[in-house]
Amino acid sequence: MEVKILYWYWLVLGMTLMIAELFIPSFTIFWFGLGALLVGGLLFFFSDMIFAWQVFIFALASCGFTLLWFVFLKPFMTDRTKAGISREAALGQSGLVISSPGGKKRGVVRFTTPLLGSDEWPFICEETAMPGDRVFVREISGNTLIVAKAHQDKP
Repeated sequence: MEVKILYWYWLVLGMTLMIAELFIPSFTIFWFGLGALLVGGLLFFFSDMIFAWQVFIFALASCGFTLLWFVFLKPFMTDRTKAGISREAALGQSGLVISSPGGKKRGVVRFTTPLLGSDEWPFICEETAMPGDRVFVREISGNTLIVAKAHQDKP
């Protein structure tokens, strides 16, 4: 007695694996489900495909989708901001002065990547800091940065 694997078996397996990803958040089972859906789609058009080829295509597609995700797509989706970093990691970060402090007004420094959730911060500096100067974070006092001016040695 020969068991005939129908296309919808693969579709059900694929959907089951994709739904299982909701309960097991590893984001790898999803790609195996996508491989099963691909085999189900191919089997819909080529219904005489033998089971060995179905399993081979499933394994190849699943590995291919997983590799595609981890090597090419996931690196572009990483958060490159410094929004969740701790206070200690913020110390030493460099920024560019965009507004000088004067009187009771604090200066404003801008960072290339957001620091603790914001890319612009008010600052206090013991030295005179002019727009365009590079400063480094020495301390954080409430919502104000205490910075030190970066000195460049001129020959």
